[in-house]
Amino acid sequence: MKPVLSSRFSVLNREVSGLRDQGPWIIIIKGRWPVLLFAFLTVMLVAANGSAAVLRISIDDVIQPVTAEYVGRAIETATANRDEAVLIEMNTPGGLLDATRQIIDKIVSSPVPVIVYVAPAGSRAGSAGIFILEAADVAAMAPGTNAGAAHPVALLGPTTVKLDDEMKRKIENDSAALMRSIVSKRGRNVELAESAVLESKSFTDQEALDRKLIDYIAPSEQNLFQQLSGKGIKRFNGATISLNLDGQPVRDYPMTLKERILAYIMDPNIAFILLAIGALALYAEFNHPGAVIPGTVGVVFILLAAFAMNLMPVRFAAIAMIIGAFALFAAEAKFASHGVLTTGGIVLLTLGGLFLVDSPIPEMRVRLVTALAVSIPLGIITAFLMGIAVRARRNKIVTGEQGLIGEIGIAETPLAPSGKVFIHGEFWDAVSTIPVSAGDRIVVRHVDGLTLRVDPVSAAKPVTA
Repeated sequence: MKPVLSSRFSVLNREVSGLRDQGPWIIIIKGRWPVLLFAFLTVMLVAANGSAAVLRISIDDVIQPVTAEYVGRAIETATANRDEAVLIEMNTPGGLLDATRQIIDKIVSSPVPVIVYVAPAGSRAGSAGIFILEAADVAAMAPGTNAGAAHPVALLGPTTVKLDDEMKRKIENDSAALMRSIVSKRGRNVELAESAVLESKSFTDQEALDRKLIDYIAPSEQNLFQQLSGKGIKRFNGATISLNLDGQPVRDYPMTLKERILAYIMDPNIAFILLAIGALALYAEFNHPGAVIPGTVGVVFILLAAFAMNLMPVRFAAIAMIIGAFALFAAEAKFASHGVLTTGGIVLLTLGGLFLVDSPIPEMRVRLVTALAVSIPLGIITAFLMGIAVRARRNKIVTGEQGLIGEIGIAETPLAPSGKVFIHGEFWDAVSTIPVSAGDRIVVRHVDGLTLRVDPVSAAKPVTA
């Protein structure tokens, strides 16, 4: 058997050597091109489907339900692709506690190691951010960053409730227990991490490293990967692994279009603008029935705003103030207050916008500039449109039967008592209780089907519509 294989190999080698003398492409054309082509396609397919060693996502906003969905999807993708790690670059002022818990659950249960890196310089892991930082398999910060100030805010569902001291202590203790549970599993400084919750302490990158709140300070990702090489990493389940990411490729994993849209409308400023424009569009539809477009825009915008506000800590009192503002705009059109009601509506709408979202994080509140930029133009436009609508309703009707009453015409034939009159460019049958000569002026008193009841102008009393 061996001599036969050796003989066949010698023949194949001579064929390839002869083809090589004719040029490299001749090997593919005249030689074993199906085998070579198959090998080439296999290599390309493997390269195309090969996963990146590190999957990178970026959190540069407040922590909200969309953020939790984004992190969870990235971890699932990294697990499916058998990536070596997930890198979360984070810069956040904080966010919602429920969404933070969801992210922590996804990180601690991730089959793929998760690295949280607070970067670039000047970034922070505020409030909810430090919970996520401490939950990571590897916690790192860039120079010039800070983390902490994680005192919990009492956000219970879509509304904020006024809490007594006992309830506040329960929420604080619950948050502190969450921090202790994740920090102790990672082998970091439990007491210091707990002080960030109970005492709202914040720490620089160097303070966090020196006091074992984080694992590394790194000016760049590659520097972080170099420091990680050969080092043991303690996972949440107690297992110890090592990562070798130095020089490995990094693949960005962006948000989907749906997630970007949801994250955009979750901005309280955008939600407030959508609510105001939606209300104005619905008003336009009510005053011009059948226009369709304003009504459609109004419904879509208000539903989008309602969806966003359902996920935020919204004050119902602020919504009542916004409704009251529109009531004042409507009253301005009916009562001549010389702008007093409009001014009151603008003030109410501005205050309603400022108080709409109850959060100690400025990024989760409506800005004063936004509230004024929406309230003042909207108040002026709404009062103007309502004034036009009210004046139009007060005007005399000039079409249909009502439009004929009180109109002046000419008798084309004698009316004794019936005959023909000319009015509005048309000839009408008319009846008069007072004889009217041809050519005399008449006034319409009543419309009875296709017959007008008229009087001569000289005998007519003032007519009101």
